[in-house]
Order: sequence, then structure tokens, then C-alpha cells
Amino acid sequence: MNVAGVLLAGGLARRMGGGDKPLRTIGGRALLELVIERMRPQVAALVLNANGDPARFAAYDLPVVADSIPGYAGPLAGVLAGLDWAAENRPDCTLIVSAATDAPFLPRDLVARLVAGLQAKGADLACAASGGQAHPVIGLWPVRLREDLRHALVDEGIRKVDVWTARYRLATVAFSDQPIDPFFNANRLEDLETAAALLAARQSRSTE
Repeated sequence: MNVAGVLLAGGLARRMGGGDKPLRTIGGRALLELVIERMRPQVAALVLNANGDPARFAAYDLPVVADSIPGYAGPLAGVLAGLDWAAENRPDCTLIVSAATDAPFLPRDLVARLVAGLQAKGADLACAASGGQAHPVIGLWPVRLREDLRHALVDEGIRKVDVWTARYRLATVAFSDQPIDPFFNANRLEDLETAAALLAARQSRSTE
């Protein structure tokens, strides 16, 4: 099953003082670089959802798609941008996987396990979970639902991911949060320091 990936970088990073959070660095490498490294081998195609001038991401050699919904409508708008891109550019991909660009420890088997969970439960959608907490923006989305999502965003004003996914059969796939939560995300400046320490510890263990 071909899956396209969309990396969500369309937010305003208010808790980090604004700017492009994915371009912040840990261990001398941008968060975005670390996320791409983990996601690219898992998908048939990879696209970056970001608003504003796409040239600032030129070094990463990815298609950049902006939200079609104005006003920074949140991660669902990024998911819709990814669904529209897949429908137009990769019709062989019936699913997309969305991932946050501030999560540098994403599982290397994320897509395979989400697909397995989706199929096992006969679900419409799948999302990841760890430590008893669901991560709604990290999940699988069928391209066939893109017009439903567009209607929810444009005509109903829905912004919360779990409000929309509650309308469908959702498979929640649990991942271990030890020794590092794979969905740790850097929302604040102090999180960057934590992420850098976790990355250094992981590299010293040479477990990957």
C-alpha cells in the first residue's frame, strides 16, 4: 500500500516566540532534518506543509504546500493540504501519513504499524499513541475523505482534530514511551534543551 507523507509545519510557534520551529536545531541539526531522516524511508513521497515563502525550506528538497484554508486553521488544514497534494500528484497513494516537524524521535516503523492497525480494525483513520496519550496529528488519513474534511473546515468551522476524527472509525496504535517517548515534541525553548540531551544520550547508546 502506497502512503504519502505530509510534514506539518504550518503553525505559528507562539510558545517558542514565533518563527519556523522546524528550523530550530538540536545537536547541530534542524528538527526538520531529523524528522525527514526518519520519515522519508517509510513513504512513497514526502511533502512539507508550510505557509509563507517556501524558499526558506529549499535546502530540504521537498515540495512545499501551503494551507488552502486561510487564517492558520490548525493541523487539519495541513492534513487537507497533504490530501489535496496526494490526489493531484500521487494518485497511486490512497493514504497519507501526517507527522509533526517538532518530533525528532519518530518511530522508524511508524507507517507500517499505523497501516497494520488500520487494517486490523477495519478503520477509516489511524493515529499514534504513547504513554496512554493519543497524538491526533500523527496518523493515517484516506485521500477519499478529503472533500469531507474540506466541508468540515470551510462550512462547519471545525478546527480540533479529534472532533473530526470522532465521526469515523479510528484505530489508535500504541507505541512504547521507553526509553524515549517517540512522540516527544519541542513546543517551548526549554524543550529544545531536553531534546538535545535525549538525542545525545541516544547517540551515546548507539541503539539506532
